[in-house]
Amino acid sequence: MPELLKPPEPQALCRSDELAERGTAVVFDVMLWRAPARAFALRFDGRVVAYLNRCAHVPAEMDWNPGEFLDDTKEFILCSIHGAVYEPAGGHCVGGPCGGGRLMVLDVEEREGQVYWYPSADIQPAFAD
Repeated sequence: MPELLKPPEPQALCRSDELAERGTAVVFDVMLWRAPARAFALRFDGRVVAYLNRCAHVPAEMDWNPGEFLDDTKEFILCSIHGAVYEPAGGHCVGGPCGGGRLMVLDVEEREGQVYWYPSADIQPAFAD
């Protein structure tokens, strides 16, 4: 009989009140395809979104300063390396050299004053073997 796959365990990320609307993101360590990587979560239009901290144009971290991903108008995620522009609600490229690509999405959930992220086949907690 085939083994049933267990759903991924939610990973506690931060308290809900740590993510101000269009403010500084929470940056955290993950494993992408078994290699160390960084991810980030931010609040945009009342909803928490999370992405791998890796530009679709060039696989480099995007924040200007730690946790600072939004442009001056706080409307778009902006890559600090080459200026690729992403819409925060879904991570789709809307300008610059990202060529219509998309940021890698992490599933997140907010409940009872806490934000959680869910591992996937590609993205695992940093402490996983």
